[in-house]
Amino acid sequence: MDATERVSPAGSVPVDAGPTGSVPVGAPPAGAGRRGGRVTGLALACHPGPALAVTALACALALGSGLGGPRSALVTAAVLMGQLSVGWCNDAYDARRDARAGRRGKPAADGTVGAAAVWAAATVALAACVPLSLACGVLAGTVHLAAVAAAWLYNLRLKATALSWLPYVAGFGALPAAVALSLPGGPAPRWWTVAAGALLGFAAHLADTLPDIAADRAAGIRGLPHRLGDTGTRLLLPLPLLGATAVLALGPPGPVDAGSAAALVLAGAAAFAGPVLGRRWRKAALAGAVAVAAVDLALLLVRGVAAA
Repeated sequence: MDATERVSPAGSVPVDAGPTGSVPVGAPPAGAGRRGGRVTGLALACHPGPALAVTALACALALGSGLGGPRSALVTAAVLMGQLSVGWCNDAYDARRDARAGRRGKPAADGTVGAAAVWAAATVALAACVPLSLACGVLAGTVHLAAVAAAWLYNLRLKATALSWLPYVAGFGALPAAVALSLPGGPAPRWWTVAAGALLGFAAHLADTLPDIAADRAAGIRGLPHRLGDTGTRLLLPLPLLGATAVLALGPPGPVDAGSAAALVLAGAAAFAGPVLGRRWRKAALAGAVAVAAVDLALLLVRGVAAA
């Protein structure tokens, strides 16, 4: 899923009026002739932080569900290829806009690597994701590929619309479902795992966008958080975070145990602390969301992702 790092517009690079995703013209790319520079540029253009975080989450869920080493490795590889394709697609598609804004640290925009090369990498990763996903099982693979398709749709169309939240909800909700369906016999995922994943996805979208609402608005992006504004997004964010933990703690049958009660308290503290501290620390809301996600992952691992 996208979690783009943005910086203040400085050192703008002029661009032509070509198609979206084009790179500056009139000067050779900064990484031209330096293979190491291009390789590093490609590595940075995939959004390595979010890509590795989601992949690690999938790996933990797979191992925790009892898939075993080889099968867990297959699920992990499929998720990694999907995340790489999404990250590269995002950077390539936004290259022209990022260059206009002078956003440094964006390899496809600053010329470290050409946008065409980033598009090629995204295509190769997507092509590899298809057989890897289907090798986990036809239904599991279809669910995962639908989530990857939703993420591409976010990059290419929905990011600037009121439906910007939808790919996040679909992608995060699909992850525990795909892991469950990869188990022998393809058992149905537990409803509360899918619901919690979807709520965390909604929260991730709000938290990731919150620090950059003003800059994004200036660039013409009008996703849901931009329409809500800084205050509205900050007030809404704790609700899906707490909702995800509540679903995991209260959804399974039986009484709420001490571990679930403690998880609710920890998640509540992190959910509200992030937005409150956000005015002093730019990434506080995202850090709070990550903390709640860690609590929820622990609950998921304890309770399992599939119906018995």
